[in-house]
Amino acid sequence: MAEDFTVRLRGQTITVTQSMRDAVLAEMPEIGWIKSEDLRTKVQNAWAAALAASGFEKLGVLKPSGNFDSPPLRVGTQADHIRSVTRLCVKMAEEMDELFPDFNYDRDLLIAGSLCHDIGKVWEFDPENVKRWTKDPSKVGRPSIRHPGYGVHICLTCDLPEAVAHMAGGHSGEGELLQRSLENTIVRWADHSFWAIVGAGGQFSDDDPWLNDGKA
Repeated sequence: MAEDFTVRLRGQTITVTQSMRDAVLAEMPEIGWIKSEDLRTKVQNAWAAALAASGFEKLGVLKPSGNFDSPPLRVGTQADHIRSVTRLCVKMAEEMDELFPDFNYDRDLLIAGSLCHDIGKVWEFDPENVKRWTKDPSKVGRPSIRHPGYGVHICLTCDLPEAVAHMAGGHSGEGELLQRSLENTIVRWADHSFWAIVGAGGQFSDDDPWLNDGKA
């Protein structure tokens, strides 16, 4: 059992307990695939702290979409998206590893990065933030910071490796402005493929109650 972890996020002092880590693991059991106990704990700490600072009860209550203003899934949660991306990442890496003898990737970092790639959505999908941005985009924009940018902040603040912060920050459009690592390249295409296939398969909802009701 890991010790309590205390961190400052969004002007709040958050103390992550074992019960909070257990709740994160229950939503994303793939965390258990990470062999390093230290890295597993840091992933749980980061998600638990991010959720606590945002006011979201759990990951599954976030809008299940790619961006705060994009269509939500008809079925499934944000946790399902992250879990699916993680599973796709591992399958893609394993396939390449079997085919190419000198294909070298870091499995633990890949899993940690895929699990944390959307951790910044606790900012972009925050209902109070969405209301502020929508009311007057001229003040700080709409959104002020997309989830990749805030994801980097969470990862580094919670002492996750630079490689994981890189995946959080560079898995989406922002990553076109830098050279992605191997693991980030895998995450980028797994994430992109997930949403592209969801759309092609007609799995987006026609309604968006999160935006209409201000839930984010």
